Amino acid sequence: MNTPILSTIQSPEDVKRLSREQLEPLCEELRQTIVETVAANGGHLASNLGVVELTVALHRVFSCPQDQIVWDVGHQCYTHKLLTGRRDRFETLRKTGGVSGFPKPGESDCDAFVVGHSSTAVSAANGIAKAKALTGDEGYTIAVVGDGAMTGGLAYEGLCNGGRSHDRLIVILNDNQMSISRNVGFMARHLSELRASVQYVQTKKGFGNVISAIPLIGKPLYRGMVKIKSALKDTLYKSSEMFEEMGYYYLGPVDGHNLRDLTRALETAKHINRPVLLHVATVKGQGYSYALENPDTYHGISRFDVASGQAEKGAPGFSQAAGKCLCTLAEQDPRLCVITAAMMSGTGLTEFASRYPKRCFDVGIAEEHAVTFSSGLAVGGALPVFAVYSTFLQRAYDQLLNDTAIMNNHIVLAIDRAGIVPDDGETHQGIFDVPFLTTVPNTTIYSPSNFAELEINLKQALYDTEGIAAVRYPKGAEAAGLSTYEPDYQPYTMYRDPMASTLVITYGRLFGNVLQAAKRLRSKHPVSVLKLTKIWPIPEDVFKLAGLYSRVIFFEESSYNGSISQQFGAALLQRKYGGTYEPYAIHSFIPTCSVADGLRATGLDAEGMVRRILGEANGRAE
Repeated sequence: MNTPILSTIQSPEDVKRLSREQLEPLCEELRQTIVETVAANGGHLASNLGVVELTVALHRVFSCPQDQIVWDVGHQCYTHKLLTGRRDRFETLRKTGGVSGFPKPGESDCDAFVVGHSSTAVSAANGIAKAKALTGDEGYTIAVVGDGAMTGGLAYEGLCNGGRSHDRLIVILNDNQMSISRNVGFMARHLSELRASVQYVQTKKGFGNVISAIPLIGKPLYRGMVKIKSALKDTLYKSSEMFEEMGYYYLGPVDGHNLRDLTRALETAKHINRPVLLHVATVKGQGYSYALENPDTYHGISRFDVASGQAEKGAPGFSQAAGKCLCTLAEQDPRLCVITAAMMSGTGLTEFASRYPKRCFDVGIAEEHAVTFSSGLAVGGALPVFAVYSTFLQRAYDQLLNDTAIMNNHIVLAIDRAGIVPDDGETHQGIFDVPFLTTVPNTTIYSPSNFAELEINLKQALYDTEGIAAVRYPKGAEAAGLSTYEPDYQPYTMYRDPMASTLVITYGRLFGNVLQAAKRLRSKHPVSVLKLTKIWPIPEDVFKLAGLYSRVIFFEESSYNGSISQQFGAALLQRKYGGTYEPYAIHSFIPTCSVADGLRATGLDAEGMVRRILGEANGRAE
């Protein structure tokens, strides 16, 4: 990879030392590096290509780490990582032990905040800026907010609070849905450049003071001029009024791919002694034709060929199987509808949206609204299915409890990416949905181990279950060999070995690993296996079966506190079980890794299970 300018960048200060003539070639090298790295490792491409010039301008004008940048969502931080000391390790992006695909303060003091979930940056930056003000730190705090994040309510909560402060807070709205030439035109471009100059800001302040000081007519005259100016701005800048009413000085729109304009606007923002909203227009996928033409496809993409743009095609996964099943059920039942929070493709609903557009609702990055909206649909007689990643469902706990469970409204949660999730790290692991769902009354949880069980569980969730019914399944395809196990409608299946004194219990994807472990142990330490499909509430018969064994082991791909395995142990204790009970689950955050590496690290792979069953590995899964 030939990057003569980028190769000289060891820290943000090196960016400041470059000549203006070197900046455009630097941006080309950054795009080349990002495209080639994501092609090799997979990752977020289109959004990162859109903020290259903006990131370079930020590091020209501000000084990290004294000035702190909070990225929202963090997947647009690749250029920032390349410019802040991680260029030499960037080829390890999203690999086990490598550079995270999201901001991570543990990697660099230039990463101000972990941002893996959307709409959080303004609130975090508001807090950081306030702390600076309280401690006398004169640094600036900048929140770079993608326009998708503005579909989440927390972004507006942060904006409202931040606008009331008098801190050095700059919010950059990265708007990649607009075109400067189409929406603004020459006059607005001219006025935008004028407003984004230091001289204009200083002159405006002085002019206002002079006019207001004129006896008798000064203040009324100034108020009238402000009204005229506001009317003109409202015509030219459709989004400025709302932000200014919140308390921000509005700058823009600025061409997000023009380094001169960006640098000028950022320099101006530094001279305004109140919160600033800088509106920047960018284009997703800028600089790589395939991503430019299909930004949604190249938002988050697996490994691909740079020359052709063709991505690797894996085997069909649980997401696609769920989407296909929901299409079939919707054909039979006009009440069935689906909801997603900006994850239409990721949750396998593209075909459903095409076939049943009036029954498919993408509410944006608004999981809280999605749950309450679903509950309202249920009140009206619909059968709502909210398809959501496990990690994002966490945001809607209050709505599950207060807007759904209290009324015992019937909604279905199709929980995608349950369990360990590859490549995206701590913020995207699906290991917390079971612990918090078990605390919500009137909730039933299913966990299929293969596609056939998934179809059965979705039908059970829709038609045989009251209240909240959750069906959780992992990312990717069913484990090898599991498709041959015949599913049924029973809540559990027992695989009994007449020689066994040990019972191993599990559910979901881990069933495949348990079967492998049991097969290896058959001659030296036979075990019986019990696979749960309906995992909550735990079927009463399971406790009776467990009582027949002197040793019970529970393997679970979930955070331990609040897990099924923990609650199973408490239930055994209540029933005065006299044998040995060993739960193995997860007791920590899971960093960036592959699924195989994550299961191995937590002792939940087949080899780890064998060691634990034989007593060769002590302690809990970590």
